[in-house]
Amino acid sequence: MHIDRLVLDGLDLGRRDGEHVRAAMARELTRLLAAGGMPHALARGGAQRSVPAPAIRLGLQPAPARVGREIARSVHRGLDG
Repeated sequence: MHIDRLVLDGLDLGRRDGEHVRAAMARELTRLLAAGGMPHALARGGAQRSVPAPAIRLGLQPAPARVGREIARSVHRGLDG
């Protein structure tokens, strides 16, 4: 799986935090895919122009690793839609 671009509206992340979010998201999404099988959207193959991922709630000043995990879970739910 390749994620070309991830748009995060409403988060004030520095470059360093953004890299931590990206890495945490990749780890969690890999874990979810390995544990739960292939979501319907991926089983068909091909590219997805976008994934309608449900909104997430993070609270005030969440750690970048938590942000990444929550994004991955939301994307995974969107893929299974």
